[in-house]
Amino acid sequence: MASVLGMLEERETAARVRVEGLREEVARPAGVLEAAEIELDRRVIAREERVEALAASAAETTAVTEAETVPVPVPGSIVPRS
Repeated sequence: MASVLGMLEERETAARVRVEGLREEVARPAGVLEAAEIELDRRVIAREERVEALAASAAETTAVTEAETVPVPVPGSIVPRS
């Protein structure tokens, strides 16, 4: 009976060693995946911020351009009728 229990314990130990090895193998790609996801998040945020900054800059440029093209009446000047 002791030999059967010994054989079962050996198999259990071998299975435990295999499980630990697989856990280590899975942990490595999981770490790489996490780093890649962090990089992706940073790039998405950078792009979104750039788009917002460009939109704000375009809005300011448009406002300045429109302000420059609208004639401003000068005191004492004669305004022609349309």
